[in-house]
Amino acid sequence: MAIDTAALRPSAGIPSTTGVASRRPPRRSAKRMLRKLPVRLLITLLVVVEVYPIVWLVLGSFKTQNEFFAKPTWALPESFSFDNYVAAWTTGNLANNLLNSILVTVPSLFFMIVLGVAAAYALEVMVWKGRNTVLLAFVAGIMIPGQMILVPLFTVYFRTGLTNSLWPLIITYTVMGLPLTVFLMAAYFRAIPREVFEASTLDGAGMVKSFFLIGVPMMRNAIITIALVEFFSVWNDLLIALTFTTKSELATVQVGLLNFSDEYGSTDYGPLFAAISINVVGMLVLYLFLNKQIMTGLASGSLKG
Repeated sequence: MAIDTAALRPSAGIPSTTGVASRRPPRRSAKRMLRKLPVRLLITLLVVVEVYPIVWLVLGSFKTQNEFFAKPTWALPESFSFDNYVAAWTTGNLANNLLNSILVTVPSLFFMIVLGVAAAYALEVMVWKGRNTVLLAFVAGIMIPGQMILVPLFTVYFRTGLTNSLWPLIITYTVMGLPLTVFLMAAYFRAIPREVFEASTLDGAGMVKSFFLIGVPMMRNAIITIALVEFFSVWNDLLIALTFTTKSELATVQVGLLNFSDEYGSTDYGPLFAAISINVVGMLVLYLFLNKQIMTGLASGSLKG
């Protein structure tokens, strides 16, 4: 029995679906790639803009003084010697500057967080007359420029005999950081349902016990987020530290970087780049280590309020 092969062939009037189906996925994937191409190019550009200065800074920390003047800025160092880092740590007194920054930043953050969280709890959770006025007073403190109060503060510190210590820096950083800390912590406390604190009150817990056993644990990520924001603000400050630092032994990291330039304007770029690299890389490591807690804290503050 003969088989009619013409009947098995697709007719001329009906297009074949197999060829169209096989061609559609590549077209769709190509269109999808073209749609995502501008976004990927933008992300690549942002990564280059962020990473290139850090790479350039680290590579510059290995260059000698002659390489900075005789070669282009994008040239690689001739050798990867750690002489600049040794000079920055010893001659530049970077070790003492780092210690001073830690001695200033840690107490400032402690006072800011303790006082700020307690004030925000009292302003948002506790009900008392005049709390809105007090909150507005804290918010108004954010709008006062810090440069306006430096001279009066220096006069007060000089008359009280605090100028030859780190206490002027600690007190100033704490006071100037409290308004923003109270405002942000109040917004985070506003996102917590009031029923949680009411249930603890029904169980016999007082306001102080509810603060330490319920409020603080629920605000852990928010506290880490605000503490890191204030940490960068205090650590990277130059104006306040330069104003209240009366001795070279009390200089912080940012003030200590000025020691790499002499009175005639000459700058030792190798040790300076090494000192900046130590500072920047340390901050990046800290941020990457706490990145998850920061994102969680920022998300928790956007739920309500």
